[in-house]
Amino acid sequence: MLSLFKNIKGDKVIWIVVILLSLVSLLSVYSSTGALAQKEMKGHTEYYLLKQALFILFGFVLIYAVHLIKYTYFAKISSLLLFISIILLVITLFSAPTNEAARWISIPLIDMTFQTSDLAKLSLIMYTAKILTKKQSEIKNFKTGFLPIMIPIIVVCGLILYANFSTAAILFSICWVMMFVAGVNRKYLFSMIGIALVFLMLFFIVLHSLPPQKQGRIATWQNRIESFINPETKDTYQVDQAKIAIATGGIWGKFPGNSSQRNFLPSAYSDYIYAIIIEEDGLIGAVIIILFYLIILFRSVRIVVKEPGSFGTFLVVGISFSLVFQALLNMGVAVDLLPVTGQTLPFISKGGTSTLFSSIAVGIILSVSEEVENKINENANENN
Repeated sequence: MLSLFKNIKGDKVIWIVVILLSLVSLLSVYSSTGALAQKEMKGHTEYYLLKQALFILFGFVLIYAVHLIKYTYFAKISSLLLFISIILLVITLFSAPTNEAARWISIPLIDMTFQTSDLAKLSLIMYTAKILTKKQSEIKNFKTGFLPIMIPIIVVCGLILYANFSTAAILFSICWVMMFVAGVNRKYLFSMIGIALVFLMLFFIVLHSLPPQKQGRIATWQNRIESFINPETKDTYQVDQAKIAIATGGIWGKFPGNSSQRNFLPSAYSDYIYAIIIEEDGLIGAVIIILFYLIILFRSVRIVVKEPGSFGTFLVVGISFSLVFQALLNMGVAVDLLPVTGQTLPFISKGGTSTLFSSIAVGIILSVSEEVENKINENANENN
């Protein structure tokens, strides 16, 4: 298979893993959208298969295009992207809610919505990587090193928080890890956690003081946490159906296309698609999916180790942790280890902007890996 990639740049293993995840996505989305097709498309399940295939195809076009761009270019456009993201997040706050949450902006003329937090997440990671690189000599200084990094993180995560707590928490954690890797004073890092917790408490207090119709998602968050802690006191239909899917999957599963819980499990094609994968592919398939994401993380860490302290290092750390952390959260929810978060499974769940932004993220990782390999080869040739 490696011979197929001889003309493609970047880490070949990551290419292969993303292709395999995309194949799993086609099978899983096709299998899990049966009930949705009956409801919205008069039973034409091929509609969602074709739509997902088109998103995946366009995703690979993005991966290929982005991985040809020198990664340092993303430092130049990060400030502009962050500015645009903040504007879009503000607009989203005042947009009409979808599924009780104001997370999306509808794109006219096409059947697609745009989740602004996806752009904000990627642009903030780029911007944080750039500032961490520029401030390396001042990274221990609170005023000139720490504050310029912390303020944009608090602003963006705060704007996302109202409608999407899990994404805000993930993004904050990713930026914190990037700062830790960059060598920011640990005293400041832990104070940053304290500031975030105080901000979160004030946020909840303010929301509770508002009329119920203006409290946003706070009731949903509370219900999810209470359902997770005390399932006997709440409606746990979704979690119960996921558990049935997992329990009936066994070691080898029912084989692709034979899921029965896809007809009963809400969001079987997005938030809970991992439960359907376990039902159809068993414990073996579940472990393989986990390994795919861990391979992406491992290959990304190899890139970081080869060129520590650079913009590419911080960029790969942020992006790879973003993809893998989101995947682990999704799988943790599906097997009832974590309360519901609403996070999709990267490259597998049915979706548009999530797939496309994940593709851009992988393209950036591949761009960095190509530059790192070129530098290593150049140094080796000089030494010879």
